Amino acid sequence: MSSNEIFELLSESGARRLPDPLRKLGGKAVASSEEWEQGRREEVLRLFEERVFGAGPVGRPRRIAFEVKPTEGWMGGSAVRKQVRIRSEGPGGENVVRLLLFVPVSAKERPVPAFLLINNRGSEHMDAAREKRSPFWPAEAIVARGFAAAVFDNADADPDHHDGFRDGVHGVFDPPGERPGHAWGTIAAWAWAASRAMDYLETDHHIDASKAAVVGHSRGGKTALWAGAADRRFALVVSNNSGCTGAAVSRGKGGETIRQINDRFPHWFCENYKAYNDNEYALPVDQHMLIGLIAPRHVYVASATEDLWADPESEFLGLTFASPVYRLYGMDGIAGLPMPTAEQPLHTNGMGYHLRAGGHDMTEYDWQRFMDYAERFLCD
Repeated sequence: MSSNEIFELLSESGARRLPDPLRKLGGKAVASSEEWEQGRREEVLRLFEERVFGAGPVGRPRRIAFEVKPTEGWMGGSAVRKQVRIRSEGPGGENVVRLLLFVPVSAKERPVPAFLLINNRGSEHMDAAREKRSPFWPAEAIVARGFAAAVFDNADADPDHHDGFRDGVHGVFDPPGERPGHAWGTIAAWAWAASRAMDYLETDHHIDASKAAVVGHSRGGKTALWAGAADRRFALVVSNNSGCTGAAVSRGKGGETIRQINDRFPHWFCENYKAYNDNEYALPVDQHMLIGLIAPRHVYVASATEDLWADPESEFLGLTFASPVYRLYGMDGIAGLPMPTAEQPLHTNGMGYHLRAGGHDMTEYDWQRFMDYAERFLCD
């Protein structure tokens, strides 16, 4: 199915009217991956920075350091634990993000791929002592399948409350004076921290950083998508139950809307995003275009049958209408394929999707499907 055919189907639905990712703001169509790379991709990325997530004042800081504490004998002797402190310094002081890894002992012979979780559920879900184990981050199961299991707490980068952007990395790096409308919000700060974790992974000789996946659930899933769009080092981007301003297209979406998310969480996005409250159709981008920014790398979206606030159908459509970008690179999207029923994963060489029975959560079932996909397409 061609890009034009896809968007004809979209128009026939009458409810979505999504912007075409392969048409520049001036109206010119994009017909090749070269044309996407030479202008349209940057245009879309900047629109998301200016209108949705905000632009940060710094990428990798000039002053950054990694303190690593490794210990062996974990998980019945099958893993090495590494506790890493990522220290970043800026005009407003210092920020420390604690990164926890369990690496299979097989990595001593050959570097292994890694799954990096953006943890938005609190420290009890990433217990370094493994006295508390959670299906939200099943580190033992990840290591058993030959992957390094990495995680950081998003609150280390920026606590999840609205204090006027004085704490976290905003307080360390924001320039003085009034914040512009496109200044980075909290989700952009969490995505920034994921990139700093990737900075460390690239230095670890036990990790194959070219095969690193970033994973997030709910607000963390929104963060994973933005991290993967902005930082092309992530080879696989996994977004679980991410809903509004995540994988779900906003036009015609059920459940949570842009107004509702901005009213409840005014600090998550840039101030400019509030102009689209009850005004989704004026936004020059939609979430399928965020997913398109990940091409030609792999992307995986997961939904849950009872998670109507996130709207599984709109999450699936996010992948569907990102497919034309993947096809520029000769990769299969999912356009033209029906939405699968629960527990029937859909995997192509560009995209993965599954619908899990149940509610708003991330379970070991979800993780096993993410790893199935990675084994097939990332580790071949």
